[in-house]
Amino acid sequence: MENEMIARAIVLGASALGAGTAMIAGVGPGIGEGYAVGKACESIGRQPESSGAVTRTMFIGCAVAESTGIYGLLVALLLMFINPFIGKL
Repeated sequence: MENEMIARAIVLGASALGAGTAMIAGVGPGIGEGYAVGKACESIGRQPESSGAVTRTMFIGCAVAESTGIYGLLVALLLMFINPFIGKL
């Protein structure tokens, strides 16, 4: 009984650490999207007639980059609230 409680505590602690690590995945998309928007503004400032194509390409790129952060959030939520590893003990 005591070994099972210790194993459960270790799994919960490791899941919390994994969820925190997964949330680091939100940093990359934030930096990348900020850089992309800055470069898009710079590009539109240099060549205003290309603003439609630049804006469209920027939005597609930001959407793809944001999906990485959303996947990290999904993994963190799964580890914190659903935790599929507890049932394996």
